[in-house]
This record gives sequence, structure tokens and C-alpha cells, in this order.
Amino acid sequence: MGNVEDEIIHWWKDEKGESHRNALRIEREDCTEYNGFPRDGIVTVRILNTVSQQAIKLSPDEALRISTQLLAVAKELLNQKRDLWQKCDG
Repeated sequence: MGNVEDEIIHWWKDEKGESHRNALRIEREDCTEYNGFPRDGIVTVRILNTVSQQAIKLSPDEALRISTQLLAVAKELLNQKRDLWQKCDG
């Protein structure tokens, strides 16, 4: 396991009202040198919940693609909410 860069915790309740915890963790493994050649570092995105965990290891290029897409979607959703607030206030 690499160094933990950040972790987002999400609490939710099921139909019975019981609390559950999900976590999205971002980890990194630094770049290395192998047989005299530089090797990419690795970004690991790990999803943990009360019963299991899943992880995906990404190259820096793949991680950048995902982060760019997440940023674009998040900005669009924030702008949509801002527009809805303006309609409510207007």
C-alpha cells in the first residue's frame, strides 16, 4: 500500500435507519528506477465500506484523465445548482 493522500468519508443510513460508512481513499506510490530506467508512480483509488474494499491502480495519465472529467462534471453540477438558486431568489 502506498501513502494515503486523502480520504473522503461518506455516512449513510439504510432502510432500517442503521448508519453505514463508505470511504474513498486516494493513495500514491512514488516513481522509481528499475534497471536504470525511470518508472511511473501509481495512483490507487480505493473504495472501502463496512464489508469489503475494492481498488484500482492507475498510471499518472489515467489519473489525470479521471480528475479532469470529475472536475468538469462537478463544475457543471455546481453551476446548475447556482442557476436553480437564482430562479428561486428571482
